[in-house]
Amino acid sequence: MKEEEVNRCQIQEWYPKFKVVSIKTLIHQLPESFIDYLLDDSGPFVLPTSVLNEDALPNRIHNPVDEEDFQVSEGSDDEAEEPSPPPSFPELELKVKESIESLGGAVFPKLNWSAPKDSAWISTSGTLCCTTLSEIALLFRASDSLVHDLCHAYDSCDDKLTSRPRNFFLALRKWYPSLNPDMEFRCFVWNDKLVGISQREVTTFYPVLLEKKNDILSLIQGFFNNHVRAKFESENYTFDVYITKNERVKIVDFNPWGGCTLSLLFTWDELEHIHSEGDDDAEFRIVEDRCGVRPGLKTAVPYDYLDTSAGSGWDQFLRNADEELRRQSRSTEAGA
Repeated sequence: MKEEEVNRCQIQEWYPKFKVVSIKTLIHQLPESFIDYLLDDSGPFVLPTSVLNEDALPNRIHNPVDEEDFQVSEGSDDEAEEPSPPPSFPELELKVKESIESLGGAVFPKLNWSAPKDSAWISTSGTLCCTTLSEIALLFRASDSLVHDLCHAYDSCDDKLTSRPRNFFLALRKWYPSLNPDMEFRCFVWNDKLVGISQREVTTFYPVLLEKKNDILSLIQGFFNNHVRAKFESENYTFDVYITKNERVKIVDFNPWGGCTLSLLFTWDELEHIHSEGDDDAEFRIVEDRCGVRPGLKTAVPYDYLDTSAGSGWDQFLRNADEELRRQSRSTEAGA
């Protein structure tokens, strides 16, 4: 995997090309001060101060009774150290407010690649539905998944030169409360050919998929040929789609081939060798019965980072680490 392949899967890169067949999204470049805020774990969990809405979430989400009101400065017995002012991002907050209003009053937020799905539990609704910057900040600060975007985006790359992209972006996607998880699918493209399609939510058996399997395969195959194949520049990649009630296919996301992308009901080795004899139809896999349901992981750690199978993110990371260790050993022996 190359850095350029990972970069093509950033939402600010692919969305302008596919917005006609995707979910309506508004994207804002984030100031570096906001990135520093997301990465700062030196103090209590503090939300940004709102300059637009006095009724926003409380600034601190923990009980202030449980913390000291002040600290004594070194060398003084009676001088209290002034607490740091809470963070504030007025320009970003105004842009986010305007975007949320134009998208109908509620959005689904994500960074360049990832959404804070692992922190939905902390929101008042138990979902990723947000109506203010404070709600977005709460989800982002509580998410371990976003550490991938912030610190580990290129860990699986053979030509890794940096640990993070030059700029980060906040994508605000129109919120649809009635989306059905049974109609979301991951599509696998190898050598510019759609080779596999998998049910996206593999922890549930959906009988309706048994009835509509052939129709769904035909819809996705046609969509790929007409809207994706000639536009996305990588040869190997995955993309997620959602099929609406009126059978319109919408692109949800793009992801790199392998690395920290889940292969779901396939293995990466299977996907690389499917239809090597020239069959043009993609292999479509769904959970066929309740016995085929995959267990869910009740953890804040992204499943992608727990997957150690061949071709997974951890597999690639460990291979790169072994190679680096061997390189350092050779350098040490040469210098001895």
